[in-house]
Amino acid sequence: MSILFIFLGFVLLVVGGEFLVRSSVAISFRLNLSRMVIGLTVVSFATSAPELLVSLQAALEGFSDISLGNVIGSNIANIGLVLGLTALVSPLLIDRDFYRFNWPVMMIFSFVLYFFLLSERILSRMEGFILLGGIVLYLVLLIRRARRKPELQADEVDPNLQTTSVFKMLIWLFIGGVALYGGSELLVTGAVELATTLGVSERVISVTMIAIGTSVPELAASLIAALKQEKAISLGNLIGSNIFNIASVLGITAIIQPIVVKSEEMLTSDIFWMMGISFILIPLAFLPRKFTMGRLKGLLLFIGYVVFVGLAFLG
Repeated sequence: MSILFIFLGFVLLVVGGEFLVRSSVAISFRLNLSRMVIGLTVVSFATSAPELLVSLQAALEGFSDISLGNVIGSNIANIGLVLGLTALVSPLLIDRDFYRFNWPVMMIFSFVLYFFLLSERILSRMEGFILLGGIVLYLVLLIRRARRKPELQADEVDPNLQTTSVFKMLIWLFIGGVALYGGSELLVTGAVELATTLGVSERVISVTMIAIGTSVPELAASLIAALKQEKAISLGNLIGSNIFNIASVLGITAIIQPIVVKSEEMLTSDIFWMMGISFILIPLAFLPRKFTMGRLKGLLLFIGYVVFVGLAFLG
């Protein structure tokens, strides 16, 4: 039953996330927000909703390892699994904004999270507010940069949603909310049951299976774009997802329910994997060929992710 719960949870999270994004974009158009602002803020928050609901549900039920493991594991999966497989399918171009802005911001948030957790083994409400304040500052800077560079306009915002009726928006919002809530409930329940059955910790299941599941939308979108040879796909999208996971998902969760570190491995292994696989993107961006993420680099990232998953279960 645990596998069924996890599978149904994944399906509901994907469906709920899609409907929430559509309704959020349609409502934003009604509020006369520009496509750029919608793409950089509304879509970013809405696509982080599955991770948020899972982390919040787990924290409220006392499974804080799942709250933390979901975000840390998702960030590792976004780079090792999603970026690795995408680069294997089609080499990616790396824009200068990656190492001038997005990557440094991701590393700053990663280190801040580590020191917050290390200090008292808890992510407090005050620290949650600090993370949330950080994401607001990041978005302000992001919008300013985007206004100076028209090529940074978000292509994922469907202009056809401008004509969506109010009734349809409300239906989408309702379906999205119910599906996300139900999916997070089933996923957390299934993960706890599976961990008990396999005799492994909740942390292991969260940094592997749950993390992969909540990264499926990014993986599907990236692979489809790579197969279609769309140049719109960029490293910045995945980096932005990692920033939102740390700052908004853990920030909001900690404000509602402080997150306690229960597994020592979170601070001695998992978070170092997250920071390490993030840091290695810089040398990969410049060596041996500048500003490209080719198949060999993608293979290295994917192998690194497989090693991480293997060590998580073996440990």
